[in-house]
Amino acid sequence: MTLRSKFSGMASGLAILCAAAAAQAETLFWSTQARPVEEAQAMREQVLAGYGSAVDYQPNEDGPWLTRLQAELQAGKGTIEVLGALHGNFAAMNPDDLVDLGDLGVAAESATFNSLAMLGTDQMQYLPWMQASYIMAANKEALQYLPEGADINALTYDQLIAWTAAVEEGTGQKKFGFPAGEKGLKHRFFQGYLYPSYTDGVVRTFASDAAVEAWEKFRELWSHTNPASTNFSFLQEQLLSGDAWIVFDHTSRLAQAFNERPDDFVAFPAPAGPTGRGFMPVLAGLAIPKTAPDMEASKALVQYMMQPETQIATLKATNFFPVVPVDLPDDLPPAVKASGDAIAKMSGAADANPGLLPAGLGDMGGDFNRVFVDTFERIILGGQDIRAVLDDQKSTLAGIMEKTGAPCWAPDAPSEGACPVE
Repeated sequence: MTLRSKFSGMASGLAILCAAAAAQAETLFWSTQARPVEEAQAMREQVLAGYGSAVDYQPNEDGPWLTRLQAELQAGKGTIEVLGALHGNFAAMNPDDLVDLGDLGVAAESATFNSLAMLGTDQMQYLPWMQASYIMAANKEALQYLPEGADINALTYDQLIAWTAAVEEGTGQKKFGFPAGEKGLKHRFFQGYLYPSYTDGVVRTFASDAAVEAWEKFRELWSHTNPASTNFSFLQEQLLSGDAWIVFDHTSRLAQAFNERPDDFVAFPAPAGPTGRGFMPVLAGLAIPKTAPDMEASKALVQYMMQPETQIATLKATNFFPVVPVDLPDDLPPAVKASGDAIAKMSGAADANPGLLPAGLGDMGGDFNRVFVDTFERIILGGQDIRAVLDDQKSTLAGIMEKTGAPCWAPDAPSEGACPVE
């Protein structure tokens, strides 16, 4: 071997060692969120670039994310230092595999979110990180018909029904808009809003007497709903056209209306029923696996991600809203400002009762949603007897839960094994 080749070999070896050291110095942020290329790049360049140390942000689909995490936990050592995932991902884990983050001195503004993050323990198993949701919106022309004494930011279902009835009486038109079209997200309304507000559950209480009352109330609301709602899927279109003055939909499906005519519309929280203000947060959290190689670095990154400035940067990068109190800057799109305010009021309400996204259903998630869509079509569109329909659909729902073995999620009480349909 020549002297030149020896030096060449030494240089190559040194380069490999330096590269390995540099990689090891990066904090590995293993996430199921911000997966699209544009969002992942924005996370790296707009959110994490302001952090004092190098971060390797790696978003993955749920399957690969869990596979690597489980492998490291089973091995008793790993390279993942911070986890980013939805509540459902963490709820499916063993809480003992996560580090208690209660000593960081940071938390979400919502006491409900902080309670969820404990995963049934007395420790902060993850920190609520960011959220998206579904909200209500209205044309300001409708505000003159609000029931006397009603607070638009604290409505009840009875007040919403009275409001839509007053609009119909005053205009001669049914002006409530509901996403009942083929691509509409109607099932999320029943799962995350109506059922938690009237039954304090979704699966256990599916065919309860309280569920009968819930469907009776929705039938009243439907009587003041634009009948063309069976073709509505993105309610921003009906707000802009004037076909609907009061609507429910996902924040992303209302954005165009607020961005095009911000002075014409108002966003506000979903209404409350006898068991609280049901709403469906798409809640993501930050956690640290017990196998994290540098616990101080992990905790430092989590604290950084929870800072108000970082939360605003995350909002711009992902369109997920902050969970800590922030003053939203003026340069945000009007839809973001309006939706963010409504979500903050909804999640921070004293009677907030979140109905979480279904978890643990695997490839039967569509079958689960179909139960609620079929129930809606039979009761509301078909005019069938509520009790008879619920009793019939109950067996279908029970079969799905038993086949998947999915345990209960909030607001249903926890279960050992498959969530029962009581």
